[in-house]
Amino acid sequence: MKLRPFLLSLLSVSFLVPSLAEEKKAEPKKRAPNPSLIPVQDVEGLPRVLLIGDSISMGYTVPTRKLLESVANVHRIPQNGGPTKNGVANIEKWLGSGKWDVIHFNWGIHDLKFMPDGKRQVETADYEANLRSLVARMKKTGAKLIWATTTPIPKGPLVPDRKFGEEAEYNAIAEKVMKENGVAINDLNAWITPKLAEMQKPQDVHYHDDGSDYLAQKVAQEIRAALGK
Repeated sequence: MKLRPFLLSLLSVSFLVPSLAEEKKAEPKKRAPNPSLIPVQDVEGLPRVLLIGDSISMGYTVPTRKLLESVANVHRIPQNGGPTKNGVANIEKWLGSGKWDVIHFNWGIHDLKFMPDGKRQVETADYEANLRSLVARMKKTGAKLIWATTTPIPKGPLVPDRKFGEEAEYNAIAEKVMKENGVAINDLNAWITPKLAEMQKPQDVHYHDDGSDYLAQKVAQEIRAALGK
């Protein structure tokens, strides 16, 4: 009779061990960090470049670095830049205290995204105001600024919802702000448009690897030109 409590405790442990093992198996694996977001160490003596932008820029960050190897230290913000309102909230942190020689930047695809209430995430008037604020802040760094036009929105349906061709309206607003502020314009929209059928993913604003590599060619070209000046 004295063995009964001992046997019962053994049984409870036997039931507990498998459940703990199952719980451990159920834990999701951590994703490896996106290569574009891994910080880079400066090579002494090279100019410093900062890339600011959304997931499109994340796609061309690594190939741009390769193209500018031994030419510049190419950094990027440590996240998807999102809409302009996110830029306004984070620009101080992103710029940091170091010196930048060139800042290549874009906002747009997230701004014109339709939200559940039927409105765009950042409507046009706020988009312009936010861009003006961001440009004014970046100009204070003394860096040469390059604005990249927003790449094409394809025909839908898209998730999240965006409208085919609507980036043209936002690009026109951005172009006006950049010209008024003497900011160079890298027309990535015009660069990639002839090759959309082969380089852009179907019903998606993003690009295959060869598309990101092709965008990087133009980004590196414009940065080289700015550094040369």
